Amino acid sequence: MNDMDFPTADVEIESVTPAELKGRIDGGENVTLLDARMESDYEEWRIDGENVDSINVPYFEFLDEDIDEDVLAQIPDDREVTVLCAKGGASEFVAGSLKERGYNVNHLEEGMNGWARIYERVEVERYDGTGALYQYQRPSSGCLGYFVVDGNEAAVIDPLRAFTDRYFEDAAELGVDLKYAIDTHIHADHISGVRTLVEEGVKGVIPEASVDRGVTYANEMVLAEDGDEFQIGDATMETIYTPGHTSGMTSYLIDDELLATGDGLFVESVARPDLEEGDDGAPEAASQLYESLQERVLTLPDQTLIGGAHFSDAAEPAEDGTYTALIGQLEDEMDALTIEEDEFAELILSDMPPRPANYEDIIPTNLGQQEVDDEGAFELELGPNNCAASQESLAGD
Repeated sequence: MNDMDFPTADVEIESVTPAELKGRIDGGENVTLLDARMESDYEEWRIDGENVDSINVPYFEFLDEDIDEDVLAQIPDDREVTVLCAKGGASEFVAGSLKERGYNVNHLEEGMNGWARIYERVEVERYDGTGALYQYQRPSSGCLGYFVVDGNEAAVIDPLRAFTDRYFEDAAELGVDLKYAIDTHIHADHISGVRTLVEEGVKGVIPEASVDRGVTYANEMVLAEDGDEFQIGDATMETIYTPGHTSGMTSYLIDDELLATGDGLFVESVARPDLEEGDDGAPEAASQLYESLQERVLTLPDQTLIGGAHFSDAAEPAEDGTYTALIGQLEDEMDALTIEEDEFAELILSDMPPRPANYEDIIPTNLGQQEVDDEGAFELELGPNNCAASQESLAGD
């Protein structure tokens, strides 16, 4: 049964947009969610938060006219409940069944697919370089990107294909031209927007090491090598080669203020090293990651901001709402940054989370080795990113 097969409720059901739900959660409002997807989908990926009470009761429990009392007993009748599913059809049906029984319910428009379309731009207030710097945040998957603006030019780092129009809209709003679209590496959790932006006249930048990995579109791109610099107005972005998560992993030091680390270092964890060469190649990649962190990242001044390409539920935002942190702060808080190489490798390899959903299709798509249309690309990247090592084993006491 798909979303189109559900009967229309005999009662009017109010809907909540994903943006409205996000606003309530961010505002500290206590929110109760009834997730009507299958248990396996719910366990893999769901909306969480300190003020979110999430309940999973699959939609099929509501298909019979006489709903089991044990099912109804799981649903609070003393507060508003927002029902959600994958695309919005099942949730509207379930909400109708509950409203007919006196429950205070509404449903989430477009379900988790709608949630995945939330993409917010937040200014990095501690950035003290030339111009301005913004962080893009996709709460559904924890993807982060960066928008560097100075003079009449801009660059986007780690753009998403699903939001390529957004970058042009933001450039127009800020009165600048989008000059560069930059990938820090070949991503495993989402479809890159660099090639789409290049088709619209933006200069694409990918790591030079991506060629050895098999990227098919190198002749359309600027190939970034260690030490290369890119100008955005008067702001300078310096290329710093930081392999480990992938062989081509490249960070960008933006005006000596913030290091966009891609998937090398996050505010709550470090990269996982097994997505390029699998389990067999992970130990060597872990050693490579250790060297990159110790020799290329942690040697920067303590006041340098770190901004990764992802955040997880374990991450705490800074006061400005961005997922950024000072290098000195991370060294104080993260055991993985202050131990010896052998211990580091053992630590991050000992408790690896599941690999990103559909990574075996996403990686070749980002390499240009297979094609997928826009809808297919969006479907591939639904779900958690899982590009970091386990946060539980890496944080300090």
